[in-house]
Amino acid sequence: MSDQADNRAPYAQIAAHYTELITSGALEPGTLLPSIKNLAQEWKVSTATAEKALRKLRTDGLVRGIHGIGTEVLDRPSPMSSGSQRQDRGRRNGSSWGSGERSDSHQAAVVPAPADVARALDITPGSDVIRRRRVYRDRHGIVAHSTSWIPARYGKLVPELATSERLTGGTSLQLIAQATGRPITHRIDTASARLLTSEDAELLELDPAKPPAEPVVVMTAKFVDSESNVVEYGVDLGGPGRTWRTESEVTQ
Repeated sequence: MSDQADNRAPYAQIAAHYTELITSGALEPGTLLPSIKNLAQEWKVSTATAEKALRKLRTDGLVRGIHGIGTEVLDRPSPMSSGSQRQDRGRRNGSSWGSGERSDSHQAAVVPAPADVARALDITPGSDVIRRRRVYRDRHGIVAHSTSWIPARYGKLVPELATSERLTGGTSLQLIAQATGRPITHRIDTASARLLTSEDAELLELDPAKPPAEPVVVMTAKFVDSESNVVEYGVDLGGPGRTWRTESEVTQ
């Protein structure tokens, strides 16, 4: 259990604790969680609260109840994250990785801006733009192929943006904000689904001649600074079978 202050309801704290352990791989599929009685004793809560925490984990698809045995951890791919969720993680801990994720295949280059990217960045099509690519994976395979498009002028302020290495000292947004003195003030997110093109399939390390017939999730995020400059446009292409989920409290 964490000793840090947490204002969430006790059941939500318990569920979040086990969600982290499950999604990070610390609790392997097939592992049994503590019984309701033991959970209540460990967290010093009522059995009703402990039961509510386990019910939330079942609702989230992380565990299943087996009659007469207990609550078992399920094996399932983690959902992909939106650009805004990755930004939130980067701001909190300096890394955009989700629990149990890693990234590789980092590539960067200065290329002519495609028309859709130019529209998003409010620049002229064909203008120089920095394209940063990486692949997010977990134990099930590719979570998403992620591309960040950044106007080339920021490369003069932060030269490492155009190098094919994992960034150090912060995310691209943090480094740009530090270099310009202008914080990122808002972002615009979209979510859609589309059939994979041959190029998409290649990015996801699939056979480009036989892309899957099922559509995949596509997330985009446009980040804007305090002077209304579009600093970065991100496109996340979800791996086959990956979903996207978000959660928020409902007050009545």
